[in-house]
Amino acid sequence: MISLDFTPRRVCPRNIHVEISDDGQTVENVIFTGGCNGNGKAVARLVKGRPVDEVVDILAGNQCANRGTSCADQLTIALRKAQEQAKVA
Repeated sequence: MISLDFTPRRVCPRNIHVEISDDGQTVENVIFTGGCNGNGKAVARLVKGRPVDEVVDILAGNQCANRGTSCADQLTIALRKAQEQAKVA
């Protein structure tokens, strides 16, 4: 399993911890630290077990207010960074 702690930008959570399968294809676990607890838990439950590419296709570019990003959008960045680690390993 590939684990990554990601510091998101322009959103409320202080950290997004992601775990993906060794091949970089499947979301194993997501934990948001800070921000809206209920929203973070809901997003984490919705993406668990799904293909990373599917999650990114659905959530990338999602915006919160006028921030130009959102917690979900930042999650997609974290997932892509974890996939990069999987390719290196």
